[in-house]
Amino acid sequence: MFKPGTPSIEQMRTFLAVVEEGSFAAAGRRLRRATSVVSYAIANLEAQLGVTLFEREGTKKPRLTDEGQAVLEELRQVERGLDGLRARVSGLSQGLEPHLSVVVDVMYPSGCLAASLQDFAERFPSVALTLHIEALGAVADLLFKGAATLGVAGPLAAELPGLTRKFIGTVELLPVAAPNHRLVHGGALADDVQLVLSDRSNLSEGKDFSVFSARNWRLGDLGAKHALLRAGLGWGNMPRWMVAEDLAAGRLVDLKRPERTGGNYPQFVVHRTDTPPGPAASWLAERLGQLDGSIAQEVKLA
Repeated sequence: MFKPGTPSIEQMRTFLAVVEEGSFAAAGRRLRRATSVVSYAIANLEAQLGVTLFEREGTKKPRLTDEGQAVLEELRQVERGLDGLRARVSGLSQGLEPHLSVVVDVMYPSGCLAASLQDFAERFPSVALTLHIEALGAVADLLFKGAATLGVAGPLAAELPGLTRKFIGTVELLPVAAPNHRLVHGGALADDVQLVLSDRSNLSEGKDFSVFSARNWRLGDLGAKHALLRAGLGWGNMPRWMVAEDLAAGRLVDLKRPERTGGNYPQFVVHRTDTPPGPAASWLAERLGQLDGSIAQEVKLA
């Protein structure tokens, strides 16, 4: 039974050059090889694989067969893998981290995060990334456990000893409720159920941020809190960037009370003091720190 051989890198490069240039002669010019050498290499590749890759009869230019098209798709995947290998090795030789784990406070605007990570992926294609989204002390908890190298944290986590922090800006919080909630028509916020984001860790145990009502429900997920607010099950503080569309559509209402229940929620880039970030992490820390007014405004209006 015939067993296909394994093409060499040179054979793969020659085959891809013929496909991309459209002829053996053009591929030869690109590779600086004689046309006869290119033709011989393709013939050897066909014999090695046991299939005909190009139709040569009755056409001025070689045309891929069905088998050739299938081989093309496979070889392009191999080529991408080789490109990734070269990028990874090049990065390692420059001292880049092969992998970076990042934990980001749930209040940090998702639009800013996506833009930062898109730029990171373009600049450091060889660095694998793990992303965690956490709240309050859980950000610091992952850093202390070594499960993350770099973080964006709110004040409760950033103030913990053992972390180096850099202030990067604030996120505006608003007290909101569903339009059919009784607080929309008046009343004291402290007298009604407040939905409060809770800490999944015990690092900030006993500490609260903007808790005004003794009647409160604790939730470990900001998305769940958002859904319960829209369902009218209480009131709560939410980042403006996350509820901007709800406010515009009337699904939520800004409660605008004299009590300062919302305000500005500080954000910090943090890392363990005993574990300074490497080149890729340092670059991402700077990029995540660009929480300026123009970016925040774009997120609010998106």
